[in-house]
Amino acid sequence: MSAPARLVRSSRSSISCLRAYATQTSLGTTPSTPPHKHKRVTILNDDGRVRWGDLTATEKVARTTQQSFNFTLIAGGAAATVAVFTLLYTDVFSPDSTTAHFNRAVDRVRADEACVAILGDSKQITAYGEQSWNKWRRNRPIASRIETDKMGTERLHMHFNVSGPLNEGVVQLFMVKRQGEGSFNYGHLALDVPGHQRVYLENADVEKKKATPGKIFGVRWT
Repeated sequence: MSAPARLVRSSRSSISCLRAYATQTSLGTTPSTPPHKHKRVTILNDDGRVRWGDLTATEKVARTTQQSFNFTLIAGGAAATVAVFTLLYTDVFSPDSTTAHFNRAVDRVRADEACVAILGDSKQITAYGEQSWNKWRRNRPIASRIETDKMGTERLHMHFNVSGPLNEGVVQLFMVKRQGEGSFNYGHLALDVPGHQRVYLENADVEKKKATPGKIFGVRWT
């Protein structure tokens, strides 16, 4: 090959190398990758996978709205759960709940000799609430109410039905809790059965009268 031909070929090879180098380096940087286009984020389809910085203004509003709704839903559920547990404790599990007083009163009736003599075998005595369409006695509501006066004294009134092999009757319960006291105290607990004299299991008024000496002609007698 002649010298001019070798020179031309060498020149072409150099130009090709320079073009390739310029193409690859292009001012020292590589071509940037176009940003990835994500599916439009809405309140219904947002799953949190798209970064906050990649969201448009409208999509940010959608995510904020969704998260606010989720937080409100969770907070509402937590509040409802607390309310349910509070109600259960107040009405069922608390030692001062109406259910606890009802259970203790039933136990007192079953253990009292005078009540057993009227109603029959204590193991067969059942207690239940108001008469209703529900055939299951255990599901009948217990009639009770609590009144609070201006002095802060609470008064619990309750009555329920009892039934034994011999008779049926009604138990009347009255309890008082004065301000500053930790629990209710008996006012009276009595069993009323038609045709029988009332049976008192607790009667604070009678006890007070017995404890208070009377006066005759100005003289106090014990």
